[in-house]
Amino acid sequence: MLDDIKNSDIEKERVMLVGLYGPDTTKFQAEEYLEELALLADTAGGITVEKVLQNKTNPDITTFVGKGKLQELKRLKSELNIDTIIFDDDLSPTQVRNIEAGTDAKILDRSALILDIFAGRAKTAAAKTQVELAQLQYLLPRLTRYWTHLSRQKGGIGTKGPGETQIETDRRIIGQRIATLKDKLTKLDKQRTTQRKGREGMHRVSLVGYTNAGKSTLMNALTETNVLAEDRLFATLDSTVRRHELENHTILLSDTVGFIRKLPHNLVESFKSTLDEVREADVLLHVIDGSSKMAHEYKEVVDTTLEELNATNTRTILVLNKVDMMDADQIREMRSDYPDAIFVSAEQSIGLDELEEKIEQMIESEYEDHTLQIPMSKYKAVAFIHENANVDKEVYEGSDVELTFSMAEKDFEQLSHLLNTIGTNGEVI
Repeated sequence: MLDDIKNSDIEKERVMLVGLYGPDTTKFQAEEYLEELALLADTAGGITVEKVLQNKTNPDITTFVGKGKLQELKRLKSELNIDTIIFDDDLSPTQVRNIEAGTDAKILDRSALILDIFAGRAKTAAAKTQVELAQLQYLLPRLTRYWTHLSRQKGGIGTKGPGETQIETDRRIIGQRIATLKDKLTKLDKQRTTQRKGREGMHRVSLVGYTNAGKSTLMNALTETNVLAEDRLFATLDSTVRRHELENHTILLSDTVGFIRKLPHNLVESFKSTLDEVREADVLLHVIDGSSKMAHEYKEVVDTTLEELNATNTRTILVLNKVDMMDADQIREMRSDYPDAIFVSAEQSIGLDELEEKIEQMIESEYEDHTLQIPMSKYKAVAFIHENANVDKEVYEGSDVELTFSMAEKDFEQLSHLLNTIGTNGEVI
């Protein structure tokens, strides 16, 4: 077994991780950040053989770590047979070039690593388009290092202007490709909008959270389906939507890409259309790994990302997952910090009934009472009320039916369209 593991590790790219700590970051935080970076490296297919932390007030402009530390990285690279050095911060093209020259290793920064993972995990046309767009937007300002004769992909003749350098040609080709991808995403977004219109009238609940918090496992536990869930970062890139029956309501539950610290801005921008499920949700389930020492910080990362997506006005239920892995002190502390949170274990199916009850309460929290007298000829409207409202009273009078019910505002607007117009006294006009 050990031989199998060793052979498997030999085939992987050998990686060294580098991070800084200082005035704004404690050593403990920096160590946790490198643990997360190691998970990212593993997801990308690498094996971490060394971690280097440096106490530094500000990154060096030319080498990020300074000349002395650069020499140490070169020595470790040689001694440990390192293939790739990955930095936990974004590097400038100049820093990458200087570090590469000083260590003779392949250099990646955090954004490049995350983009590589997304590229490997993208399966649908939308995800592939979004990732390619983000990659090209990341690449464009770095062409001084990365250019690779992209013009050959277009055929050679007629692709260069007089006196145009290779980098200028590549920059123009990438710019054209970015425009094409944006146009493609616009069309895909229209298709998604059409699909969502077909689901109008149903309550939408969206799972959000830091990557690897257990969102997909929770979705499987609630809906008894088999959405991909594995102990790796970014197991889910595309939105997955499942219909789920609660005691009094039918909801559409969606699982979305996990958020992460320092998520590349270009990825957030390109995935905004996928994350429309989050913006348009009636209720958000913010899932947190309650057993993590970084739980508070991960919550802040997700809250900040939701602000970027303009999704902060949605009613939110805080779900502390992995309660089965928390000790009594952790649970007591978390209950004190987040008194309204629901504690669950998606893996062990603990607390799911309480969570479903909370979702129903949240859905009904903005219900308003109505009494309408509806002609029986408007049978579709009557059926819509029974399907989407809590009906308290139903009285038949001749060819009309008087219904007393409570309903969400957005559903009442749709009901109004079915009935054409509703007068101030509740009569159908």
